[in-house]
Amino acid sequence: MEDVCARFVSQKISKTRWRPLPAAALQPPDLFATGSWDNEDNRISVWSVGDLGNAGLNGEYQGEPQLLCDIRHNGDVMDMQFLDQERIVVASSTGTVTVFRHHQNNQTLSANQQWEKAHYHVDQDTSCGGAACTGVICNKPEIVTVGEDGRINLFRVDQKDAVRTIDNADSSTLHAVTFLRTTEILTVNSIGQLKIWDLRQQRNEPSQIFSLAGDRVPLHCVDRHPNQQHIVATGGQDGMLSIWDIRQGTMPVSLLNAHEAEMWEVHFHPSNPDHLFTCSEDGSLWHWDTSTDISEKPSFLHQGGRSTAYFSHNTINQSVVSAWLSNDPTKDRMEITNLVPNQTLSVNSLDILGPCLVYGTDAEAIYVNRQLFA
Repeated sequence: MEDVCARFVSQKISKTRWRPLPAAALQPPDLFATGSWDNEDNRISVWSVGDLGNAGLNGEYQGEPQLLCDIRHNGDVMDMQFLDQERIVVASSTGTVTVFRHHQNNQTLSANQQWEKAHYHVDQDTSCGGAACTGVICNKPEIVTVGEDGRINLFRVDQKDAVRTIDNADSSTLHAVTFLRTTEILTVNSIGQLKIWDLRQQRNEPSQIFSLAGDRVPLHCVDRHPNQQHIVATGGQDGMLSIWDIRQGTMPVSLLNAHEAEMWEVHFHPSNPDHLFTCSEDGSLWHWDTSTDISEKPSFLHQGGRSTAYFSHNTINQSVVSAWLSNDPTKDRMEITNLVPNQTLSVNSLDILGPCLVYGTDAEAIYVNRQLFA
């Protein structure tokens, strides 16, 4: 794994996120943000991937990630998402949601906007009683948060109050949320349920509920296929990967044995969703490759947008339909690679963009792989 750069950062890293690239960008991503947890002093940090001036003989990059700026964060960083090139939305264990702005001209971070105790157990005004905000997803200008309190908030950046709050959306903890489309979100909870919410409806009820059969295994993470909104992947406490087709039935299409402990994050590759990535408490990070012919490396590596690709959507869709939605995807050639060979402590977070992977661990390190498909 010579192509992986590691940097020890003296804090447990709970979240890593690439800064999105401008739509027409051809270069690989160059900046990422991290959040920490379980430290006396938690921080949001912005990093550059390393020394760009020093490309080696084969064009590989030299040098470890460089810290550009950081700022103190109150509470554990439970989730974080870039809203745009400059703003990062952060969910805290205190229940507060903060928008940080990265000032690129002088490399500083500042708190731009804050919703105090967006999540709370008893009363928003008491000094204690904040409930962890467990998940955040952005679709500029909208921000959706979920929390331990079973509440869903819809915020709009630059607006002081929530646009919409569904107070008792769930009687259990909501662990993660994603947009299915601009008006629909999907949440996962601690009793193994997926729920779809239509934000156009005034009713505070989900429009659909799906669940893992039998054991109410807590689900920790969810991601939606970038081109086919009906395909959803989830991971949970038992380390299993579940693939769902939300057009049919109420159960997963396939359950795949994966990690030996909690799965913390699952991500489809944003521009080549035949590839999926998962990370776990067991210290591993898996790359699931269902592309039909492994030898054909697609040309998507050279483009930057999160959803554009050089090949037609048609070709992607056919291979994915056969792969992710077949009853036993592993039979149809699925290659699984553990990208963290000598695993020890939990890999808490990962993000992929173009040919680049970034991940963070409880071993107080961040890792960048810039030639994921080399």
